[in-house]
Amino acid sequence: QVQLVESGGGLAQAGGSLRLSCTTSGCSFTMNAVGWFRQAPGKERMFVAAISWRGSTYYLESVKGRFTISRDNAKNFVYLQMNSLKPEDTAVYYCAENPSTNVYANDYAYWGQGTQVTVSS
Repeated sequence: QVQLVESGGGLAQAGGSLRLSCTTSGCSFTMNAVGWFRQAPGKERMFVAAISWRGSTYYLESVKGRFTISRDNAKNFVYLQMNSLKPEDTAVYYCAENPSTNVYANDYAYWGQGTQVTVSS
């Protein structure tokens, strides 16, 4: 069974940076799209960014210019570089795999366990 594993979360100050990583413990996701989602307490899980297997990228409007999604297919990793962090970016961040890029969480079949990102003001 495919399982995704996130890492890189933690505590950052407003204006700071963190880089999240996502890989799989099962099959390679080289030929699939990978998305990043986040869920804040009491809120629904929401789309943050996605990257197609060819490298096309898509972003939530509020993170454009601050977050960058990238992938290294040779190493089977997808990254989310988060700069200029804001307190409202605080959430549990999840990566997920899907044959095509999509902003809807329900369309993604495989998920990681999540990594906490906390941004202090």
